[in-house]
Amino acid sequence: MVVVKYRGRDLLNLIESQASPEPAQPGARRTKKFHARRQAILASATEAMNRKGVRGMTLAEVAGKLGLVPTGVIYYFPNKEALAAACFMKAIEVYDALIAEAAEERTPQARLGRLLRGHFRFRREVALGLAEPVAAFNDVRALDDPTVNAAFIDMFRRARGLLTPDDGAERTTLNAETHLVLSLLFWAGVWLHHYDPEDFERAAERSLDILLHGLGAPGAVWSPPTLPPAPRDTGAAGEMSRETFLRAATELINAQGYMGASVEKISARLKVTKGSFYHHNDAKDDLVVACFERTLDIMRHAQRAACEQFDDGWTRLSAATTVLVEHQVSGNAPLLRISALSATPEAMQTQLIRRFDHVSVYFAGMISDGIADGSLRPVDATIAAHMIHGAVNAAAELSRWAPGVTAETAADLYVRPLLTGMLSGMD
Repeated sequence: MVVVKYRGRDLLNLIESQASPEPAQPGARRTKKFHARRQAILASATEAMNRKGVRGMTLAEVAGKLGLVPTGVIYYFPNKEALAAACFMKAIEVYDALIAEAAEERTPQARLGRLLRGHFRFRREVALGLAEPVAAFNDVRALDDPTVNAAFIDMFRRARGLLTPDDGAERTTLNAETHLVLSLLFWAGVWLHHYDPEDFERAAERSLDILLHGLGAPGAVWSPPTLPPAPRDTGAAGEMSRETFLRAATELINAQGYMGASVEKISARLKVTKGSFYHHNDAKDDLVVACFERTLDIMRHAQRAACEQFDDGWTRLSAATTVLVEHQVSGNAPLLRISALSATPEAMQTQLIRRFDHVSVYFAGMISDGIADGSLRPVDATIAAHMIHGAVNAAAELSRWAPGVTAETAADLYVRPLLTGMLSGMD
């Protein structure tokens, strides 16, 4: 991919110039009314995208919430893709500003702290209605816009610059840690609604404490034990098994979102006919639910196996987190990204979200047990659980941002920084 060298605002201007046709009246582009209407369209589209994903958002829905007809939106954006791109560019601009602010600090630890505090401050302003929400990056790959991709990569590189230790670090390590930090920032939007806006600052400090100092008690040794993988139905030799369909659908949904993973694409990936698809599956939605169920089964198996086989919280937590990340990176049993829920039919979401919350609750229990037995530091167990859950979820894209990472190296490059502390390491 060719990386376009523009800053966030320049790229946003580029998208605007390409997306908006010339207004009917000379100078109309510069009027307050024009910009106000354009911002209202972006806000409406952002809300729709965050609920339904890029492919689920429609120009008719965006226009209807503003009392417009779809052509009223097309006046500002020629199509849905241009509108989605502008929403993502606006989000990148916000994160670029947070990164630039953090870059003013002198040490990696101080820069990480300023980035995290700035992000939670922005989330608080959004919750209080003092700032506009921005598009979640769940579906940025589904859009696959070259300009947006280039801007996101550019943002990633600037974020990586914040974490560079004074003595330097290997590039793959920095890429893995940067992916971890950005993913945890984005993931905060999943759990912060459980808190009052007045408590966001406290949540930021507790999150920062975990990122900088990890979860292990002083003297904890990083040596995660091995857990057996969850059992899977591989079917008889030469047969198309249920697991085969689940894996194909999971990979496609992770890459292209719920709407992008059509029956046609799933069938084509497996080189089978649509008739064969429906022979094994009643409907696409049933298969998607089964994908989520499979992911939940794998996560629950790892958590329970760790608690059954090991005695202390530190060993249990490191074992469960490591095996789940290895599942993601190996490609043998990818887990469905929870962010894909935003693009599923709303009737499916409530029950599935509740069940994924149970995974975080179980992690919180493991952490609480570890604090009690002295193997883990006294931290906010609920926030720590959300962070671990978010890290496992984001590991689905780890190899994309840290090329060369393998299931064997993922534990040291990705899990260790979270559990032992960013930029510090352990003995």
